[in-house]
Amino acid sequence: MKAKNKQISQVKNPEKLPLWNLSDLYKSKSSKELTHDLNFIKIKTKKFEKKYFNKLLNLNSKQLYQSIFELEKIDMVMDKILSYAHLLVAQDGNNEKNKIFFQQMQEIITKYASSILFFNVELNQIPELRLNKLLKDKNILVYKNWILTKRSFKPFQLNLDLEKFLQDKNITSHSAWIRLFDDIITSLKFSYKKKYLTSSEIFNLLSDKDTVTRKIAAKSIGKTLEKNINFFSTITNTLAKDKSINDEWRKLPNPVSARNLSNVVEDQVVDSLVDSVVDAYPRVSHRYYSLKAKWFRKKKLMYWDRNAPLPFQNDKKYTWKDARDIILQAYSNFNPLIGNVAKKFFDKSWIHAPVLEGKSPGAFSASTVSDAHPYILVNFQGKSRDVATLAHELGHGVHQYLAGNEQTHFNSSTPLTLAETASVFGEMLTFKSILKETNNKKEKKALLANKIEDMLNTVFRQIAFYEFEKKIHELRKDSELSVEMICSIWLDVQKKSLGPSIKFEDEYKYYWSYIPHFIHSPFYVYAYAFGDCLVNSLYSVYESGFKDFDKKYIDLLKSGGSQKYDILLKPFNLNPKDKLFWNKGIKVIENFIDQLENL
Repeated sequence: MKAKNKQISQVKNPEKLPLWNLSDLYKSKSSKELTHDLNFIKIKTKKFEKKYFNKLLNLNSKQLYQSIFELEKIDMVMDKILSYAHLLVAQDGNNEKNKIFFQQMQEIITKYASSILFFNVELNQIPELRLNKLLKDKNILVYKNWILTKRSFKPFQLNLDLEKFLQDKNITSHSAWIRLFDDIITSLKFSYKKKYLTSSEIFNLLSDKDTVTRKIAAKSIGKTLEKNINFFSTITNTLAKDKSINDEWRKLPNPVSARNLSNVVEDQVVDSLVDSVVDAYPRVSHRYYSLKAKWFRKKKLMYWDRNAPLPFQNDKKYTWKDARDIILQAYSNFNPLIGNVAKKFFDKSWIHAPVLEGKSPGAFSASTVSDAHPYILVNFQGKSRDVATLAHELGHGVHQYLAGNEQTHFNSSTPLTLAETASVFGEMLTFKSILKETNNKKEKKALLANKIEDMLNTVFRQIAFYEFEKKIHELRKDSELSVEMICSIWLDVQKKSLGPSIKFEDEYKYYWSYIPHFIHSPFYVYAYAFGDCLVNSLYSVYESGFKDFDKKYIDLLKSGGSQKYDILLKPFNLNPKDKLFWNKGIKVIENFIDQLENL
């Protein structure tokens, strides 16, 4: 049967899973409020430029504070508009009007933002001694960490004309390639038993209990990715070269430096994390997959068996109400405030849950702006991993909500060093809660194994992704990379991280091409491992009965990005700059494997 005659899977919403209500941002794309806000940006950016251009060096503390306050108001309205446009595309990327609207908003705001770009350049020109005096003002002190983060880019800053040029051109270069990637990914259809599935549906089948189903799905994914691999290769090569050119102009020491600067974390701290995880490949991931192969009575697992349900695992499905009740109970038992904030997401339609045509695959929590609230997107299909994903994104949502209500707009944004803390902590709370309620030894074993697999995916798989990115970006500085070369690097990294108990077939070499983080946020992936290892240590402190842990934890979440990560972790006696810190986090995963073997 020809592909064009195949039935397109139309995913319904039989359980009446929640759909978010975006009216807290704007009622529609043509609303008066949106028109008003666009006009506000247009007028205020010009006024701001006229008032402060070439004047920052001579501002007193009161005037500098006023300039930051005004800039913050402008930035918040910009973020609100872009958040709304992004969420419209996320809920239905097949809607051409949504895509056009998103592009229009990006272009308009980029144009207006050009008028205020001078602020960062001039802020970095203020001499250190003068800035230290200005920071003694209690009002400016509120923005100290934000200012210091901006100034960390000072050695790599270009002149104003070049900065404007790069920002303006971004819309037709970097952002345009990202848009192309998103359009291709959203439009992909995967052949499966005489019908086509969305990416969310087909990838969900990789954790189906039936071996044949997993194999057919895996082969279909590989075949579809192979058909589009030249597009993905061109996009990857272009974006990597674009980044290389920018980094060279800015004289950044290595491809990951820009990410580390924006995350407010030192290169050596990230290197220490990566080295610790890579060193632990044999004793953690290799060991676990060897165990899993034995449970399946195989010498090696096929790659499509990596996330397969375990032979001793039950087929329990969770309704949306089950997931909601489990998570809210776990969050509330930890602290009622955390539970109440999480409950708001369910009660006030801040979650988009069903799998639908054109919807963005995966999951995220969008912080939007403090005068609204975060929005969560998941693709809920009733599996235990879907419960874990929902708990994860609600952790983000609670963090974003608390920071947004406590901090100014500039201070509410959390660097990636701590951005995954609440999400992973929320997952752990939920897991421990379910484990505690389970008396059946077989179920306990399955829960523990599932948790280990989630942690392997969060820590070891993400660091393998990071290693892949690092090699691609290093090599792309000098030459275009062939599809064969990219695929070879991918397979090499995967084999090293997963170990000898996982067997790959030829089509798996294309699996790098669908991962959006490589395109949207180069080197973001290490944040997951950073967050998981950090939370493992943090959770150990909690379980030890640390005095007022929940209150100190809430203070950490409320702090947003107002202070650096090492300062925020001091109340828990944790220091990620200590090389032993990461090994302690990895040791938690090892201990879980020990417990699993002993069951």
